[in-house]
Amino acid sequence: MTSAPNTTAVLAVPPAVAEALDKWHAMIAAGDLSGLPTLLHPQAVFRSPMAFKPYLGAPLVSLILGTVVKVFEDFQYQRQLASADGRDVVLEFAAKVAGRELKGIDMIRFDEQGKIVEFEVMIRPMSGLQVLGDEMARRLAPLLSGQVS
Repeated sequence: MTSAPNTTAVLAVPPAVAEALDKWHAMIAAGDLSGLPTLLHPQAVFRSPMAFKPYLGAPLVSLILGTVVKVFEDFQYQRQLASADGRDVVLEFAAKVAGRELKGIDMIRFDEQGKIVEFEVMIRPMSGLQVLGDEMARRLAPLLSGQVS
């Protein structure tokens, strides 16, 4: 997995958000999200492109993101955009799953302390999303059996 270098240098975001994004990009580049819990608000919400209902709570968000980082191949962030207040960031990415190319965006909302409060993912094309969904379900189904999608 790779991440664009010096990505927050060009974004107009609060210092706490810039620091969190730098840590996020470093974790993605290393392919290791073990430090993710320190970036998540305890009540963080994950909105999946495959599920209608959101996944609630930092432990679940960390589990999902920690799994997807292992599923993606040739992952690379390509662009970043930020809201006027700098607390909403969109990261555009490209990746492969089981040889299928896909494009997507991570829409991340931060609180004033730079903690991730919401992480929403959108992916295209549908064929890439389906392959990703199948692989994520295979890996996470035993762990998420109590969650409703």
